[in-house]
Amino acid sequence: MLEPFPEKVKRIPIHYARKFLLVPCREGGTPVIAATDETPLEIVDEIRRLTGIREVRRIPPQEVKSLIDRTYEEASEEGEALAPNGFEKELEELTTTMERSTDLLESQDDAPVIRFVNSMLFRAIRQKASDIHIEPYETDFTVRNRIDGVLYPVATLPRGLHPAVVSRIKIMAGMDIAEKRLPQDGRIRVKVGEKDVDIRVSTVPTSFGERVVLRLLDRSSVLLELDDLGMEGDQLRRFRSFLRKTTGIILVTGPTGSGKTTTLYAAIRSLDAETKNIITIEDPVEYQIKGIGQIQVNPKINLTFASGLRSVLRQDPDIIMVGEIRDTETAEISIHASLTGHLVLSTLHTNDAPSAVTRLIDMGIEPFLISSSLECVIAQRLVRRLCPSCRVPYEPSREELDLLGITGASTFYRAEGCDECYGTGYRGRTGIFELLVISDDIKKLINEKADARTIREKAIEEGMVPLITHGGKKVERGITSVDEVIRVVTEKEV
Repeated sequence: MLEPFPEKVKRIPIHYARKFLLVPCREGGTPVIAATDETPLEIVDEIRRLTGIREVRRIPPQEVKSLIDRTYEEASEEGEALAPNGFEKELEELTTTMERSTDLLESQDDAPVIRFVNSMLFRAIRQKASDIHIEPYETDFTVRNRIDGVLYPVATLPRGLHPAVVSRIKIMAGMDIAEKRLPQDGRIRVKVGEKDVDIRVSTVPTSFGERVVLRLLDRSSVLLELDDLGMEGDQLRRFRSFLRKTTGIILVTGPTGSGKTTTLYAAIRSLDAETKNIITIEDPVEYQIKGIGQIQVNPKINLTFASGLRSVLRQDPDIIMVGEIRDTETAEISIHASLTGHLVLSTLHTNDAPSAVTRLIDMGIEPFLISSSLECVIAQRLVRRLCPSCRVPYEPSREELDLLGITGASTFYRAEGCDECYGTGYRGRTGIFELLVISDDIKKLINEKADARTIREKAIEEGMVPLITHGGKKVERGITSVDEVIRVVTEKEV
């Protein structure tokens, strides 16, 4: 089995390795050179001289390419802070043009700002960050990465460097570097080895300069299946049964960043696209799914969720996914679609599942239309998974256990922090859910315009597991911590 040997590639440029398809690596504990049958012998001899490695292994070209990417990714530096001394002079040499798409591992630019931005992106991608925040203040500016939903500081730099860093990002995103008074949006596509990453860039003017947020979307990452979301047992079984229906509305609720879109993608990927016509309306389209028609809204040309949904209904759809119900018009058309023979999946921003019903009523939808079209509502949050390498057992307080509804004896863990998890104590996230089934009794409450608390009490009586109780089950199994569940489930929902 050939493994990367990053220590041996420091004198070999990646473009050279890719051109001739060869790279130093390990086989067991033995250093070898991986090459293809077509790699010239004189090139192999040159690498032997540079590295001192004698053994050669001839393997298929695709395996060599993959090994090159893995080796150079491990060898790359992870975004060091720039030393300010003498930096202003070097900024004069800042390159002002660059291809819109570049491989960060292969970049040969020496300009300090370019190297810093490339390192910043590389570090964020490697840490699986979802966002990068660049925040200017009176005397300096900070860079923070959002990892598993939490912002962590990366670097603090002198404020004098901020305009050059922002200009570099704007150039990469195809934005106007001269316009600093208005918000702007742009897009960057970069590669890190085999990873193809789309980055959405947003800038807004503040008192001390432009604030920049970069949203990272790894297109090479694998979309989750229903079984991987974090639903369990009866929740998952019921959700699957609702997805088999041919009419009605299924709503997914939660705040921004709670994984609603991921749940909808997993849901539509579980459906049979070969025998059904599935169309989505999204803002934006985050992942391309084979066999499914995906429409991106564009308010500039009046292609909104509502207008797009009207057009979709003329496309003979079986299943429609609406990215978000934002207004009364979209809600009315969605309900009309569900009552005329379509299964509609969408999202709402509410704190819990019962509040989705009252939100629709507040939007002006008649209660009898809601009760006759709504099949189920899922509320969800994302909790961070404890790092299995460094989690430590501890004894939570009785108040914490009562809050999470934990009665049995278990071994409880808290976050510690290690190199594997970049000192955070957590690695990855999973979902906690509550599933509100619109039963006959719940329909009666909806028609009576009952408040969310009354609907919630009835749903729990009928077997709904609240968000915090589902979180408590994951705490008991050592998946997450008490603090993490309490953090993502607010007091209002408790």
